[in-house]
Amino acid sequence: MSDGTANGAHERTGLLSYTEDDHSRKIIDFTDWDDEDPRNWSRVKKFTNVAIIALMAVLSPLASSMFTPGIAQISADLNTTDNVVVGATTGFVVFLGIGPLVLAPLSETFGRRKLYLICFSIFAVLQIPTALSPNVETLIALRSISGFFGSVGIANGGGTISDMFHPSQRAGIFGWYLLGPLLGPTIGPLLGGILVQHLSWRWVFWFLAIICSINTALGYIFLQESYAPTILENRKRKYEETEGGKFRIVDQDDRPFGTKLVSSMQRPLRILFTQPIVLTMAIWQAILFGTTYSLYTNLEAIYGAGYGFSTTQVGLVYLGPGLGFFICVWFIVPKIDTIYNRLSKKNDDEGKPEYRLPLANIGAFLIPISLFWFAWTVQYKVHWTVPTLATVFFGLGQITILNTAQNYYIDSFQKYAASAIAAGAVFRSIVGGIVPIFAPAIFDSVGYGWGVSVFAFLSLALSPAPLLFYKFGARIRERFAIDL
Repeated sequence: MSDGTANGAHERTGLLSYTEDDHSRKIIDFTDWDDEDPRNWSRVKKFTNVAIIALMAVLSPLASSMFTPGIAQISADLNTTDNVVVGATTGFVVFLGIGPLVLAPLSETFGRRKLYLICFSIFAVLQIPTALSPNVETLIALRSISGFFGSVGIANGGGTISDMFHPSQRAGIFGWYLLGPLLGPTIGPLLGGILVQHLSWRWVFWFLAIICSINTALGYIFLQESYAPTILENRKRKYEETEGGKFRIVDQDDRPFGTKLVSSMQRPLRILFTQPIVLTMAIWQAILFGTTYSLYTNLEAIYGAGYGFSTTQVGLVYLGPGLGFFICVWFIVPKIDTIYNRLSKKNDDEGKPEYRLPLANIGAFLIPISLFWFAWTVQYKVHWTVPTLATVFFGLGQITILNTAQNYYIDSFQKYAASAIAAGAVFRSIVGGIVPIFAPAIFDSVGYGWGVSVFAFLSLALSPAPLLFYKFGARIRERFAIDL
């Protein structure tokens, strides 16, 4: 676990193209201005990669919620109940969290590009049998499997951005990328509502099959490998074929392949359960995702039954948190880098992961306030604009928390950033998938006021975390340091 750096120079040392080790094997590494080093790529090449993986990160969460406006139509068509159909969301979201446990460490073994293309190809193809589902059991099974493979963009996106950008540049780029996992569930119901109302629920999955196939095709054409060890391994293979002799890449892991694979598969869970800060942040994100999906799966009931909205009008309500996301990414997220660089400069240009956390206090304040606001204005049926405005602030607070936490993971674990992000993703996705199953019963039992307030109280309990970790985080990381 590393303290990070202000400018990234300490993260990747530039050596000669190759030198010799004690065993007369030439060591291959990037030079300072190596064109193959992803940190030295042109902005066009970097942002092409970011655009493709960001679209993947939009489409899989989009698929998680896009069919929610059609829950009643699906239950009628497949002769089941609404609560059973919600299981299709649960299965998808749970496996959206489990997937990174496997796919993130695999990308640190086989490279990013290969994982992206294989997994998203499978994800795109799976939308076809899902659209043709003859019963709810088939629907839930296919949705669960597709959630696993669709998670590849979420699993490896942060690691890919870490591959290409120095810490001083990273937060702003990552903020726009992170819009995907958050904006997908927000705009999904709007698009789904239009398709369900004017065509049928099956067209939700035909639409996903088409757009995911286009994204995958763009990946095959434009997506470049960004993981440095994989690029160096390819260079090593080329040198051995053209020049002969023995080569090794810098920091090469000489353990047997099976040992390395087992170690990499264990890495996310080791990070999650041995690092108190990661575990706490993961719990906080889990509460946020559980809250989000509980609200999203019940907005049809809240605004349809409570305010008389049509399916399309309910879809427009989801734009509330989406507006909060954009406000945050545009005005607040860039300040994460600004504050990080300013604090690093005061610390002799040496950055620390904790320097990412100050702005998390904005989210710590807004999340519980906005949830209490939404809960009781809905409970007493205040004009629909009032609770909808609360969702804007909820969205703003949510992306502030997630962005600062993810950047903290990246700066702390650098080379293994994808595994660190996967550690947080699994917990939040499992909770985000399971909690909505029980949410309707809670809301029916105690009403929306106290029901949503439960989530508000939980987020309030964790709100001191950014301040505590900013002050004591370095000491905690040193105390619980692990060898990955």
